[in-house]
Amino acid sequence: MAKQPKDTQDTEGDAEFQPPEAATPVHPYEKLDRATRAALARATAGVSPHSIMATWMDWALHLSRSPGRQLELAERAASNMAKLWAYSGGLARESEPELPFAPRERDHRFASPGWQKVPFALWQQAFLATQDWWQAATEDMPGIAPRDAERARFQIRQALDLVSPSNFPLSNPEIISRTVATRGRNLVEGGAHFVEDLVHTATQHHSPAPEGYEIGKDLAATPGKVVFRNDLFELIQYAPTTERVHAEPILFVPAWIMKYYILDLSPENSMVRYLVGQGFTVFMISWINPGADKADLGLEDYRKNGIMAAIDAIEKIVPGRKIHANGYCLGGTLLTIAAAVMSRDGDDRLASITLMAAQVDFAEAGELLLFIDDSQVAFIEDLMWMQGYLDRPQMTRTFTTIRAEDLIYARAVRRYFLGEDDLPSDLTVWNNDTTRMPARMHSEYLRGLFLENRLSAGRFSVEGRVVALKDIRTPLFVVATETDHIAPWRSVFKLRLFTDGDLTFVLTKGGHNGGILSEPGHRGRHYRMNHRPAGALYVSPDDWIATSEIRQGSWWPAMVEWLRSQSTEEVAPPPMGGSQSAAGNLSAAPGEYIHQT
Repeated sequence: MAKQPKDTQDTEGDAEFQPPEAATPVHPYEKLDRATRAALARATAGVSPHSIMATWMDWALHLSRSPGRQLELAERAASNMAKLWAYSGGLARESEPELPFAPRERDHRFASPGWQKVPFALWQQAFLATQDWWQAATEDMPGIAPRDAERARFQIRQALDLVSPSNFPLSNPEIISRTVATRGRNLVEGGAHFVEDLVHTATQHHSPAPEGYEIGKDLAATPGKVVFRNDLFELIQYAPTTERVHAEPILFVPAWIMKYYILDLSPENSMVRYLVGQGFTVFMISWINPGADKADLGLEDYRKNGIMAAIDAIEKIVPGRKIHANGYCLGGTLLTIAAAVMSRDGDDRLASITLMAAQVDFAEAGELLLFIDDSQVAFIEDLMWMQGYLDRPQMTRTFTTIRAEDLIYARAVRRYFLGEDDLPSDLTVWNNDTTRMPARMHSEYLRGLFLENRLSAGRFSVEGRVVALKDIRTPLFVVATETDHIAPWRSVFKLRLFTDGDLTFVLTKGGHNGGILSEPGHRGRHYRMNHRPAGALYVSPDDWIATSEIRQGSWWPAMVEWLRSQSTEEVAPPPMGGSQSAAGNLSAAPGEYIHQT
């Protein structure tokens, strides 16, 4: 299993990505421009005004040359108004007439029974009628860029969500009822919550985990040792709980955008603990939380000094054994790149590859694409140029904006007007424990992968040579989730287009995080699974889902069964840190990097 020497470098394809400032010296005038744009980016929370204006200019110009579409929208407005009049008349005659407009799926803002009473029912239906009209107005038109049509829909949805009657005390029956019942105590408590959040936002102070959710005790609590550390990551080896273990260990490569313990949450839903209990030796990468001093770290640093360094360390601990690699989210994307490079260079140290909610093609990457164009990326690059990293609140805003009605406005109503405190859970504690991203690495990721889609297009280079996903011959176990808004399952499915090897695809119920946390015994879970042998013909996602039977329960046992099929013998557990290490000198899991704020 020795690594073969590299061949002569191939000059085919694009040159490796270099941020503009790394390639050539920056002229003082350009520094002035970047500083000005960075200040503007801070003022707009990293959103490019040019992208917004260009979107609406494109929409307005194409609508102006479409008189038929204008008449259609005028007719829809009149129809919606007529439905509202008919509904108001129905309210006068009976208590609960049929609703002409219904909220979108997963929109729970109008679930309170008070919304069925006058005048709140009329306000609700007027809002939904307006929402319906704008949905129709921003549908695709001949000539308009599809991305601009999607952005227009998204932006108008954000604007409407801001003025929803559910957001204001005098137009929300639930707030009025709570205020009367508590004699205004809910508003006093909500005001205290508002001041608390305002101070937290201004200072960015990292709040300690609530009681019962302590890192290393309640969360990320699977016993283990840090067996390797460099300036980019710590490698954790978890203590065995079975007398015999599978010879091939598992290496987890989590996303660097959040901390690794999404995979080791509470004991009952920890994937790490589950796999250890199934007789696997498990290793975990715990990434550093970078500051401005790490601004020049790039994707290649994370591949070479991260994944490859971890594989080298594991090889010393478990010599002569291949490794089951598991990548989650962005960690899965980087693992795919590393695996393709390893295959290209004749490095056969991987026994299998599991990818969870990870994309290699970003043409259908969901609503995150609405934040990515040249103007927007340049705006973010200027912001990171000033800071040296993309900060935690700047990333959080992107993900919360996608589901603003639930993650922003509904939460604000509960917290500030109903006086309800946020109820902690292991997942929300992890979700609030965000990290930063180095400027160069994030720029490379946005430009090279998201914006230019180089990986699936055969234009992504590592060490001067193009990476080809078809080079991967290691068996693949690919997991997607049905309602993922970060890595939509059809986007994850496209790995089948770019690889020819043995591949098992799993589609499980849930979202980007909840679908992965699907431990045995989790109520209401199901999944679909299908196997594609090496060399089989391509099957479209629609045909795949139509022919894949729904299986009830967790997909974790199916993953374990598949991992066992890719493993060899069972052996005695390897020593913690290897035969040459003194276990007492190793620091205990979860290590130091997980506590960095």
